[in-house]
Amino acid sequence: MKTTIYYYTGTGNSLWVARAVSEGLGEANLVSIPDCRDDELTGNADTIGLIFPVHIWGAPAPIVRFAGGLKSLRPGYLFAIAVHGGQVANTLVELRGILKKRGVALNSGFEIAMPSNYIPWGGPGPAEKRNRQFEEAKAKTARIAAHVRNRRIGPIEKGPLWQRVVFTLIHKVSFNRVPGMDRNFWVDEKCNECGLCARVCPAGNITISGGKPSWNHRCEQCLACIQWCPSEAIQYGKKTSRYERYHHPEIILKDVLKSRP
Repeated sequence: MKTTIYYYTGTGNSLWVARAVSEGLGEANLVSIPDCRDDELTGNADTIGLIFPVHIWGAPAPIVRFAGGLKSLRPGYLFAIAVHGGQVANTLVELRGILKKRGVALNSGFEIAMPSNYIPWGGPGPAEKRNRQFEEAKAKTARIAAHVRNRRIGPIEKGPLWQRVVFTLIHKVSFNRVPGMDRNFWVDEKCNECGLCARVCPAGNITISGGKPSWNHRCEQCLACIQWCPSEAIQYGKKTSRYERYHHPEIILKDVLKSRP
């Protein structure tokens, strides 16, 4: 069974999940969605996985756009994993609907909780809690891999009803506003003008002028720029200077840079 896993990651959680599932399957080709080339969008995989973070309680725009091209891949079996910092809400149910409109069936969908990277609301949590989340995620990826190997149909995991109602509404209202949310980024005096923020941004949203970054309102809210800044000079709003930065401890910078300029 040939498997291709397409993943989208900013701070490494989704990439780690993709690697763990790949190991459980025994063999799978991992492809970064922002770096995906045309020759990697061919219909030669029996099984296709889609692994991505939940942004504002829903699928981020790059996943919605990418879903539009999945019909050309003609997957025999399609699974998705939504990686989140607390609530999956209705993300996978909505993704199933998006795919259905494009003539593609989502055969199974899973949620995995990981430490939150949404630093405007705080740090990733205590080390003990993070370690517990990593262990639970490791066990669940093994179960997902077994499920996929057997090409089982269902489930499409979702949050409780109140989340699906309230958070889905917030996601829909916020979705078209996300690109402009980068106006809350700013850089403090610790900036050493390394330019890494521009290189790590999967949206190509950051340009360097006079040694300093500027954001161009194509933001995807992955927060890679603030979390990977080596001098912790990038801030978002008024509180992030007091919060711990986070990326998955088993993911290093070159893993997320890949072919980005």
